[in-house]
Amino acid sequence: MVDVAALGARALRAIDTRAEDLVALSRAIHADPEVAYQEHRAAARITDLLERAGFAVTHGYVGIETAYRGDAGGGKGAGPTVAILAEYDALNEIGHACGHNLMALMGTAAAIGVKAVLAELGGHLAAIGTPAEEGGGGKVALIKRGGFGDVDAAMLVHPNASRTLAGRHSLAANRVMVEYFGKAAHGASQPDQGINALDGALQLFNAINAMRQQLRPDARVMGIITAGGSAPNVIPDYAQARFSVRALDRRYQREVLGRFVACAEGAAQATGTTVKLTIPEESGYDNMVFSTPLAERWAAHMTALGQPPYEAKDDERVGSTDMGNLMQILPAIHPYVAIANDDVPGHSVAFREAACTDLAHERALLAAKAMALTAIDLLARPELLQRARAEFEERRAQGIVSGRAATVVTS
Repeated sequence: MVDVAALGARALRAIDTRAEDLVALSRAIHADPEVAYQEHRAAARITDLLERAGFAVTHGYVGIETAYRGDAGGGKGAGPTVAILAEYDALNEIGHACGHNLMALMGTAAAIGVKAVLAELGGHLAAIGTPAEEGGGGKVALIKRGGFGDVDAAMLVHPNASRTLAGRHSLAANRVMVEYFGKAAHGASQPDQGINALDGALQLFNAINAMRQQLRPDARVMGIITAGGSAPNVIPDYAQARFSVRALDRRYQREVLGRFVACAEGAAQATGTTVKLTIPEESGYDNMVFSTPLAERWAAHMTALGQPPYEAKDDERVGSTDMGNLMQILPAIHPYVAIANDDVPGHSVAFREAACTDLAHERALLAAKAMALTAIDLLARPELLQRARAEFEERRAQGIVSGRAATVVTS
C-alpha cells in the first residue's frame, strides 16, 4: 500500500531543495516580461529547469512556439495523467502585473515535487506551459490542437492580493475589435463631403453606455479607442476601438455580445459609416467551473501548511481566464494564493511590485507544495479521481460543462 504521507514529505523536500532556483526563475521572468505568444525566454527558462529535473520536454508543444510539455511517468495507458500547468505571459506596457512569473514558479515547483516520487505512484505527469492567457487564448489553442487529449485532471494556481481561495468563479468573455470606415475631407472647408469614422466609434460608446442600464450586474463591457484620426482639421476616414464583453456565464455573455454587435451596427447606420467587427476565436473565454473534490484537497493541504483559504463569496470581484475553457472539458482547479497582506488591485503597478517580493515567493512555494500534494492524492487514490469525474459528468448532464466532444465556443 502506498504511504501517501511519506511520498508527500519527499515531494516537499524536493521542492525545498530547488527553492533557490525556483525563486530565481520567478525573478528572471518578472524582470524580463514578454507578452502573449512572445514568451520565448520565459519558456526556455522554465523548460531548462524541467529538463534538469528529469522531464522529457517537448518544445513548441502542438505547434505553438511558446508552449511546452514536460512528461514523466509510465506513459499513456499506465494510469491517469495529471497535468500541472504554468502561465508566464505579461501585460502590455505594465509587465507582470498579474503575477504570472509566480505561476511559472508554482507550476514548475509542483511538477518537480511530484516527479520526485512518481516512480512509486504510477500514472503519468504532464507539466504543460500555457502561453498567452492575457487575451491570447493559449489554452483555447492548446485544446483545439489536442494538447489536453490524454489529460484526466489539471491544476493551476494564480496569485491574488490578500485572500487565499480554493476556487471561485470567473466571467465568460470575448475580445472584440471594431473598425469604422468613412471618407476623409477637410474639416473646415469641406465638412459636408466627409464621413466621420470617429463619429461611428463615439456613437458606439454612447450606445453601450445606454445599454448598460439594462444589463445584469455581472455584465462588463469595456473599451478603448485605438485609432481616431491624425489631425483635428481632417475628418478621419478610419477609427478603431477594442472591447472586452463579459458576463458571469457563457449563455448570458453571448446575449450581451449580440446586443453589442447590434449597437456597433446601429452606430454605423446612424453616422453613415461602414463597420467591421473582428472577434478572435481564441479570445472566447468560458467561465470557470472548478472541481469541488480537487479544490477541497488543495484547501486541506494549504490549511496543513499554515495558509488556510478563505471561503469564496458570491460577489467575488473576478476577471476572465482561458482556464474556464479547460474546465469545460475535464476536472480542473484554479485556486488563488495571497501574495500580500493588503488588498492590492490586479493589473496595477502595485500588484506588479507585490509579485516579486519575498512574501510573494514564500506564499507561492506553499501553494506549489499544496498543488503537488493534490496531484499525489490524484495518482495515489483512485477514488478521488472517480469523484471528480462523477461530479464533472453530473455537470455535463446539466449543461453546466460541455465535455470533450463539444467544439470550442465562438461567437
